Amino acid sequence: MPALRLFRARRLGRLPPAAAALVYGLLAFWTLIVLFPLYWLVITSFKLPIDVAYPPKYLPFLDFQPSLHAWRYIFVDLGNDTLRPYANSLIVATSSTVLAVLTGSMAAYALTRIEYRPRIVAVATFVVLLIGASGSVMFFRLDWRVAGLAALALFFLVSRALGSRWRAHLGNGDILFWMISQRILPPVVAALPIYVMFQQLGLLDTRFALIVTYMTVNLPIVVWLMYDFFAALPKDLEESAALDGASRFRIFRQIVLPLAKPGLIATSLLVLILAWNEYLLALFLSTARAQTMPILVAAQNGTRGPQWWYMSALIVIMIAPVVALTVAAQKYIAKGLLLGAVKG
Repeated sequence: MPALRLFRARRLGRLPPAAAALVYGLLAFWTLIVLFPLYWLVITSFKLPIDVAYPPKYLPFLDFQPSLHAWRYIFVDLGNDTLRPYANSLIVATSSTVLAVLTGSMAAYALTRIEYRPRIVAVATFVVLLIGASGSVMFFRLDWRVAGLAALALFFLVSRALGSRWRAHLGNGDILFWMISQRILPPVVAALPIYVMFQQLGLLDTRFALIVTYMTVNLPIVVWLMYDFFAALPKDLEESAALDGASRFRIFRQIVLPLAKPGLIATSLLVLILAWNEYLLALFLSTARAQTMPILVAAQNGTRGPQWWYMSALIVIMIAPVVALTVAAQKYIAKGLLLGAVKG
């Protein structure tokens, strides 16, 4: 019967026509759901304030007449007030991503190839002295350089004196769990101490403060993701290179990193997106000079309510680089996800 042909595959490896229609129909429907917010964002950036009001208008030239009002305000009226936050976001997000990926990748590789055994007494001593030095700077106005040197000297003295008595130690698994657990802590808890620290150092409202903070916050994510990538790589090539006299750093740079390139690119893109969209820490650490794009977008919510037309234009230019990078690196992202999923 002709109707049965709709449920039979015409060749091996192909879906039956009815199943193909159902699958592609569901994919088209899901694509519409995913892309509709972006479509709404773009058309809203070309609306006048009166066109944003109820009832909603979705079809340019039919429901409303497109206008460059919002774009003229963003690029002409605001001018440097738009370009400066955009440049800040670009510099801060890129620099913090490069530093986080570089440092985190080396840390993750070391945890997969080198066995560490830090003593618990040394770790506890370091934490206590760090708290003491921070309290001295915050409450007793002690110079941070003096407090840091004193805490460092006491750490070496106490470690040498007590290290031989208490031999209990941690392992690589404990170190990795500690790094991952840093993401459990809500960022708002650490925002105030970070603010006070940079205030004491005179580095508030600077790109340097944002770069260091973003790198520190995103470092556990890099270690977590890259650990799986490095653990899945075979050790045979590294051992052969070591027998030929290659140093650990040379093996990491010339052998390991090329093999982990898909995972490295996928991790870098994820960290870049997190740094690009960071709002809370930027709100605490910047005011005018180091203001980033998320703060500028949030500032469009004025006394008269959200100015959706201006906000939409800013969001469009804000997400454009990230979308372009995602499209350009989608091949490496897919490989990186598969590489991270296959272990052993």
